[in-house]
Amino acid sequence: MCGLAGLVDWNAAMAPDARERAVGAMIDRLEHRGPDDKGVWSDAVATLGHRRLAIIDLSPAGHQPMTSACGRYVIAYNGEIYNHREIAADLRVGGVSFRGHSDTEVLVEACAQWGLERALQRAAGMFALALWDTQSRTLTLARDRLGKKPLYWSSSGGRLAFASELTALLQLSWTPRGIDRDALCLYLRHACVPAPRTILQGVHKLEPGTVLEFRAHDEAEERRYWSIREIAGAGADDPFTGTVDEAHDELDRLIEMAVGERMVADVPLGAFVSGGVDSSLITAKMAALSDRPVKTFTISFDDGRWDEGPHARAVCEHLGTDHTEFKLPASSVLEHVDDVAARFDEPFADASMVPTFLVSKLAREHVTVALAGDGGDELFAGYSRYPWILDAHERFRRWPRPLRAMAAGVLHRTPVGGDLGTRLHHYAGLVDARSTDDLYRRVVSAWRRPLAGVTGGREPRGMVWDLTLEGEVPDPLSRMQAMDAATFLSDDILTKVDRASMAVSLEVRAPLLDHRIAEFAFRLPSWMLLQDGCGKLPLRRILARHVPEHLTERPKQGFSPPVGDWLRGPLHDWAGDLFASKGLAESGVLRADSVQLLWRQHLSGGWHHANALWAVAMFERWRATHLDSLPVDHEAAA
Repeated sequence: MCGLAGLVDWNAAMAPDARERAVGAMIDRLEHRGPDDKGVWSDAVATLGHRRLAIIDLSPAGHQPMTSACGRYVIAYNGEIYNHREIAADLRVGGVSFRGHSDTEVLVEACAQWGLERALQRAAGMFALALWDTQSRTLTLARDRLGKKPLYWSSSGGRLAFASELTALLQLSWTPRGIDRDALCLYLRHACVPAPRTILQGVHKLEPGTVLEFRAHDEAEERRYWSIREIAGAGADDPFTGTVDEAHDELDRLIEMAVGERMVADVPLGAFVSGGVDSSLITAKMAALSDRPVKTFTISFDDGRWDEGPHARAVCEHLGTDHTEFKLPASSVLEHVDDVAARFDEPFADASMVPTFLVSKLAREHVTVALAGDGGDELFAGYSRYPWILDAHERFRRWPRPLRAMAAGVLHRTPVGGDLGTRLHHYAGLVDARSTDDLYRRVVSAWRRPLAGVTGGREPRGMVWDLTLEGEVPDPLSRMQAMDAATFLSDDILTKVDRASMAVSLEVRAPLLDHRIAEFAFRLPSWMLLQDGCGKLPLRRILARHVPEHLTERPKQGFSPPVGDWLRGPLHDWAGDLFASKGLAESGVLRADSVQLLWRQHLSGGWHHANALWAVAMFERWRATHLDSLPVDHEAAA
C-alpha cells in the first residue's frame, strides 16, 4: 500500500530539477500513505514519485518507482496484486527472472511481457498505477475494477499531473482551485463526489476498471476493461442454474481462495470484526487458514443502539481469536469529527468515517494489514433498503398518482417533531416515486433536490438516472445492487475505508470484493439472495458452517451516529458557524437561503434535515481546510 504522484511535461518547459521538486512536494504530502520509503524517478519529460508502506518484500528490491528489466517501462503503483505468485510462475515459464519477490516487480514485468491490459486482466487485487513507456513517451494510468484505490489527475498546457489524493495535486500552484458546481450537486445528493468528477473544475478521478492513456500532443484515450454494469448485464444473460447447495459450495470456494490470497504479507496481519455476517465470515475463514490465533479488532460504544462490541466479542471467542476491543463513550466520537473530516481530501459526509478511523488507529498499533467484510451488502443484497423499496413500490403504485402527489405535499408541509416527524417527512419524498429506480434514487439521496442548494449548478445524470439500465438488468434488486456497487460502494464505502485507514498507514483488504466473487454474485438469482426481507442468504448459510447462527443472526446494526441530535445539541455552535449566512454568501457556491431554511426547520424539531445539513457542514469544513488555508510550495510548483 502506497501513495504515488507524478508530473509529465511533454514540452519540456519545466527544468528537470523544478519538476523533481514539484513531485517531491506531492509525495511528501502523501507520507501517511507510505511512511517506510520514498523515491523519485525522472527522465527528460517525466517524473514519477512514490511513498511506500512495505507489505510484501520489505527489502530494497521492492523500492519504487520501479523499472522493468528491459528498461523500457517505469511503474509507480499503489495496492496489492493478491495472485502475484501465480502470475510470477507463468512469467518464469516465459523466461522472466526476478530480483525480489514483490508484487510490484511481477506487475511491471507482466506489463513488459504482455502489455498493460492483459496484465490487468490477469491481476486480482486493488491498485492504482502509473506506467511510463520511455520509448513511446506514453503515460498510462489505471485503476482496479471496483475502485478500492484512488487516482486523481489534471492536465494543462502540455503538462499532466497525477496523485493518489487531491491534496497532493494542490501542492502545485497551477492545479485548478475553482469549485465544480455540477460536482457539488452530485455531492449534495450522494454525500460524496462520484468519479470521474472531483470537487474541483479541471481535476478528475479515474473511474474504476479504467485505463487512461496519454501521448504527447494527442487526446487521451480511455478504455474500460471491467465494469459492474457489464457484469450485472452478463449475470442477467447467464444466470446460475445450479442448486442452492451448489451455489453455496462454489461461493465458499471463492471466498476461501480470496481470503487465503489476502493473508499473504510479510508484516503482521489481522481483521476488523463487527459481529455481523460479513466480517464474521472473513474472520472464520482466516481462523481456518491460520496456524495461530487471528488478531481481531473492534470499536465498541456505551450506547446499546449501535454497540456491536458484545456481538463481535462472542464471535471472536467462538473462533479463538486474539481479540482487542476499544470501548469508548459514543459521545467521544464528537471529539474526533473535526479532525477526521480534515483528513479527507474531498468533501465527504458519511459520519461513519469517524469510527472507521478509530478502529483503524487501534488496529495499526498491532498490525500493518487488516482484512474487512466490505462488499457483502452490495453484492449479496444485504441492505434493508432493498426489500423496503421493493415492498414500498408495490404499495405506493396502487394509489392513483394524483392522490400520491397530494399526500406528498401534505406530509412535506406538516411540521411534526420526534421520530414520527422524521418518518412522515421521509415518506413525503417517496410516495409519488414513479418506479423502483426512482424510489431507490430518492432513498439514497442526502439532498433530493440538490439544485436548490447550489448556485449555478446542474446535476450530471449518471448511472442512477440511466433509463437504459432496466433493459440490461431487468431484475430491480440486481439493478439496485449494481447502482450501489457503481456509486455508493466505490465513492463512499471504499473512499471512507481508504482515507481513514491510510491516514494511520494501515492497509485494509476486502476479500468479498474479489472480482471473481462479484462476477459470481451477479449470476445468482434474486431469490437466492433475498427472502422474506432477509438478504445475504448465501453468506449466512456459509457462515453457519463455522459459527452458530445465534451469534450472528440479528438485525443489521452498524454505527449510525445521531447526527440530527448532534446538530441540535453538542455541535450546535460548530455547525451554526459553518451555516452562517455571511460565510455561505461569501463562498458564492451554496445557496445561503436554502441552507438557512433547513437549519431553522431542523432546530425547530419539526423537520429532520440531518443528512442534508451534515453534507453542507462537511463541505464547508473541507473548503476551509484545503482551499482557504492549505500552503502551497510555489517554488517547487513553478
